[in-house]
Formats: sequence, C-alpha cells, structure tokens
Amino acid sequence: MTSRFTLDTNILSYYIRGNEDISSRLKTELSKGNKLVMNPIAYYEINRGLLAINSQKKLQKFKGFCRKFGVLELSLDVLDIAANKYADLKKRGKLVEDADLFIAAICLANDLVLITNNEKHFRHIDGLKINNWVNEL
Repeated sequence: MTSRFTLDTNILSYYIRGNEDISSRLKTELSKGNKLVMNPIAYYEINRGLLAINSQKKLQKFKGFCRKFGVLELSLDVLDIAANKYADLKKRGKLVEDADLFIAAICLANDLVLITNNEKHFRHIDGLKINNWVNEL
C-alpha cells in the first residue's frame, strides 16, 4: 500500500546538508511508489534559513527538490484544522509552536505522514501520523 508523506524542516535540513541516510531512505520510499509532497511551512523555514546565510549552492539544491515534488498551498481547510487543533491543545495545556501546528494541519488535511525527528513537537496532536527516519537509521 502506497502512502503520501511530507518532510518536516529538520529532515529537509538533513537532506540539504547531504545526509546519505536520509537521501537513501527518500529514494527507497519513492521507489516503493510512495509520494512526497512539500509542505509550505517547511519550505518557508528552509528557504529563509538558506537565504539568511547566503548559501547559494544549498538554495539551488533545495529549489530543485521543491520543483521536482511541488509545494502544497495553504487552504482554508488547513487553516480551520489548525485553529481547531490550537483550541483543543490550549484546553489541554499542550500548546505547540504555530509552525508545527500548521505542518500538522497540512498533514491532516491532505492525509500525509509527517517524517520528523522532532516527535515531541507533534505528539499531542490527535490523528497525526508520524514517522521518524532518523531513529530507524
């Protein structure tokens, strides 16, 4: 059974820095027929970081990667999910940063598995499917 997934900012960072284990795992998942889609929040976070340090080589690699897989857009559905998850988390005293909340909402709205090495950032978000490729290495 194939699945669709997106990479959290930290996994994208590993990839952009040339981590062979992450690159290999990405190739393996794609060869199985699984689909990668880029989420716009991770795109923003990586893009701003590379621009801030003026890393043109890594920026080129990243932009090519994004062109290959495409970047989802924020939709009203995503914004509504994020707002509802925020309200739920606030009631439970388990707030997370807005960027992580938006990434989770994008995953929930688009039935994506989130690939992250920051599981603790997302563990309180009900219904979110998480996979940690770094722990599996």
